[in-house]
Amino acid sequence: MSRKIKDYVLIALKGMGMGAADVVPGVSGGTIAFITGIYEELINTIKSVNLSSVKLLFQFKLKDFWKAINGNFLLALISGIAISILSLAKLVRYLLEQQPILIWSFFFGLIVASAIVIAKKITEWKIRTILALIIGTAISYMITEIAPAESPTSYWFMFISGALAICAMILPGISGAFILVLLGSYNHILSALSSFKIDVIAVVAMGAGIGILSFSHLLSWLLRKYHNMTIALLSGFMIGSLNKVWPWKETVSSYIDRHGVEKPLDQNNILPGKFETLFNQDSQVYIALILAVAGFLLIWIMEKYAPEKSK
Repeated sequence: MSRKIKDYVLIALKGMGMGAADVVPGVSGGTIAFITGIYEELINTIKSVNLSSVKLLFQFKLKDFWKAINGNFLLALISGIAISILSLAKLVRYLLEQQPILIWSFFFGLIVASAIVIAKKITEWKIRTILALIIGTAISYMITEIAPAESPTSYWFMFISGALAICAMILPGISGAFILVLLGSYNHILSALSSFKIDVIAVVAMGAGIGILSFSHLLSWLLRKYHNMTIALLSGFMIGSLNKVWPWKETVSSYIDRHGVEKPLDQNNILPGKFETLFNQDSQVYIALILAVAGFLLIWIMEKYAPEKSK
């Protein structure tokens, strides 16, 4: 397929959308790739980085290597992702700290719409498809109930964190950032991105590269052999993740991290009215509803008018 410069600019913009989503615990960059119609090309492109293509590189057949790995697409997408992550890391961190109800409300709307959009890709509903949806929902919900760990910040753990997070990032519905939260690595990596700590960024990137090359083959096979069940499972992942992004929470227990900062350990979802009663604070419910609807409409518009529909 022949592409023009404007096509690659559009791919870079989609990459920026993926990068913005991947910064946030609870939102998946894979979701953005799916609804903008580049998901299967992304998986197949990643899978194309294999022994055969690497052999072309070592034989200095650079043009053939670049064509084999769909290099123009990959470069445009990665550039967009990198620009977004590096530029938005500080902003997202600030919003999560200063306006958690509003930003989580926006993300809640994003995920609800994304789950619906992905479920629409299922061509036939059977008992096994419904079971896959239920299993995906249950697994994702249980993951959100796991208390975040306090983990080491050594290079080997950052490498593993990058590998696990990238696998989640390319799955619609499972947030790589949320996996980092569970591992206890999220703040450390976000701080590294904000302050451009090259050593930490490089180690995480190496882990991510190896992780995504390994996982893409499995995911491509599942989509090819068990398409409807796989999509149903991914939709379930998104539905279950809504438990994590509910805006109003009550902290049941907390812990002190290694820096002496108190952080929530166990939280319960509560209604806006109870939030106001418990904390004597404005629940911001009307603004939250507006932002949730805005998030929903954003995904709906992206899916409806995406120039490249996923087949």
